[in-house]
Amino acid sequence: MDVILTGASGLIGSALRPALAATGHRVIALVRRPVRGADEVTWDPPSGRLDRASIEGAGAAVHLAGVGIAEKRWTDEHKRAMRDSRVQGTGLLARAIAELNRPPAVLVSASAVGYYGDRGDEILDELSPPGDGFLPDLCVAWETATSPAEHAGTRVVHMRIGIVLSKSGGALRKQLPLFNVGLGGRFGSGRQWQSWITIDDVLRAIQHLFTADVAGPVNLTTPNPVTNEVFTKTLGKVLRRPAVLPIPKFGPSLVLGGELTENLLYSSLRVVPKQLEASGFEFAHPELEGALRHVLDKPIAA
Repeated sequence: MDVILTGASGLIGSALRPALAATGHRVIALVRRPVRGADEVTWDPPSGRLDRASIEGAGAAVHLAGVGIAEKRWTDEHKRAMRDSRVQGTGLLARAIAELNRPPAVLVSASAVGYYGDRGDEILDELSPPGDGFLPDLCVAWETATSPAEHAGTRVVHMRIGIVLSKSGGALRKQLPLFNVGLGGRFGSGRQWQSWITIDDVLRAIQHLFTADVAGPVNLTTPNPVTNEVFTKTLGKVLRRPAVLPIPKFGPSLVLGGELTENLLYSSLRVVPKQLEASGFEFAHPELEGALRHVLDKPIAA
């Protein structure tokens, strides 16, 4: 079937596009740059521009577009860009879907586990309420912007995505240089929970959600979140490097700024994928060590 895809150049989108093509789907990528082929369509969320006829009849839509959360310090300007890129883009796509004669059966729209905020040791599933602060507020607005599509009868899934393990980008790639030279370690006490998933399982989960009998929020994390201390020790083990030096908060704060550092590295999110598992999805990489070995191509030595 035809699949509408936004955010095709991002970490997930750049892997999803060929994965969809490999399973027989035709991808219609919405891009903000000049198109490079018949499988791309120009859109412009700030101006509300999207040719509805170009996406008519698609069977599914996957919405991943948005300014990167961890790209730079959270200045007022960058926080506004993060919010606008998500809310405007989601709203435009949802309104366009609602106006189609043949809308897609499902809209799989990105959100984030940041919805829950810093919650300590609390186990969080899809029924847990949102937390407090910028990220939870952003996620609530992001998810709410899909309402036109939902009201028009399209099944809407909000993917609350955790830390995506990939050597091509994201948090893991940023950690590898320090860990590869033996300078990696936990952040602060290391007691904060991290909810993670491999890029391969993200791609499989998205395609599973095309036909699964599920709507609303779906946590895209494995059933086995770990503390930051466990994560860093496991990464050190896989790389065969020491990971014993704790990283004090002032170091990342100097580079990233205090608010981003607090949200990205020190918030505790113990999230479980209750809805995804209930829908019949089976993880290929549910345990951290095996997941890291797969992603980094580090088999266990004989």
